[in-house]
Amino acid sequence: MSLKSEGKFVVIVPAYNESGRIASTIAGIRKFSEANIIVVSDGSLDNTADEARQSGAVVIELSFNLGYGAALQTGFKYALKKGYQFAIQMDADGQHDPAAIPALIEPVLKQEADVTIGSRFLGKNEYKSPFFRRAGIIFFAFIASLLTGKKVTDPTSGFQALNRKVMELYASDEYPVDYPDADVIIMLHRRGLRFIEVPVTMKRVIGKVSMHSGLRPFYYTFKMLLSIFVTLLRGKGGGRI
Repeated sequence: MSLKSEGKFVVIVPAYNESGRIASTIAGIRKFSEANIIVVSDGSLDNTADEARQSGAVVIELSFNLGYGAALQTGFKYALKKGYQFAIQMDADGQHDPAAIPALIEPVLKQEADVTIGSRFLGKNEYKSPFFRRAGIIFFAFIASLLTGKKVTDPTSGFQALNRKVMELYASDEYPVDYPDADVIIMLHRRGLRFIEVPVTMKRVIGKVSMHSGLRPFYYTFKMLLSIFVTLLRGKGGGRI
């Protein structure tokens, strides 16, 4: 199935203060897909929105910085209203290699999976991450693998392709907007939605503060464990506790 002919496929890019990066990210996407691009500027204080608009993307500007998950969810809600059937979510900072877009979206377009997750740890990839971050990834990969019965290698990957059923779930109140990572994978499994991982290339972005830096990993660990616990308390069909 050609990506060039897939008119109901959209790329959603949450962005916070990505001036100087967002234009090249959009140009990279254009090399590998003719899909429409939605940039959600999450209360950016720089020229992110203007640069994205000048690069031909549809831009949604949030008045305040709501965080990565909330920005993504805004993009999903917009895509659903516009009738898109498939989506790619990817970062704005150049970490995600757009060359992987065809490999990510193909299993979803072929209905082999509801979600594909790009893993930087599969195949011959040699992604290097700081010790504590890598330890956290391994820990939550183990939990996600244990609770889903499937091997999970990269539970923190934000490089994903998904169909409309998953977009509807991500647009709902069940979606954990604080840190949508391992808890989302577990939520997908409990809702009977199929996910697979595919190898992708990711780059470490120099000069950018990670949301997992400093003391944030301790807060992240607490919030993620709490979110997983809440996910497990919900019935398999979803719904409130």
